[in-house]
Amino acid sequence: MWPFGLYIVLVLLVVAGMLGVSAVLGQRHREPATGDPFESGIVGTGPEHVRLSIRFYLVAMFFVVFDLESIFVFAWAVAARPLGWAGYAEMVVFVVVLLLTLLYLVRTGALNWAEANDARQRPWSSAHGMANPASRATPGAV
Repeated sequence: MWPFGLYIVLVLLVVAGMLGVSAVLGQRHREPATGDPFESGIVGTGPEHVRLSIRFYLVAMFFVVFDLESIFVFAWAVAARPLGWAGYAEMVVFVVVLLLTLLYLVRTGALNWAEANDARQRPWSSAHGMANPASRATPGAV
């Protein structure tokens, strides 16, 4: 256990040393453009925070999750013989859970972008849980 503690102490000393040397030897300048954000040397022209749809993040998370699961399946395939039937049964359970998750995502519409765009264009659609006000007209109304 002490080697791990020694490692943590050494890492903290290196980090503190780098910060200390940077504070002592670093440049100090106060030009007006010092705090301005830029990317790749190009000065920004629009707002600093661009609002992206949550679907971009969802697709990225789905990719990471399913990519990691493919790594687990590959690792199982490499060690399939030593694991025997017990390992096979565990992998079947793992793949079934993976397929159920994928079916859940499809069923909830998490992977259907076109439907989300249609629902956004029709604010009274059933996707928002609201009925069309015109369909709720009373029988005596004109």
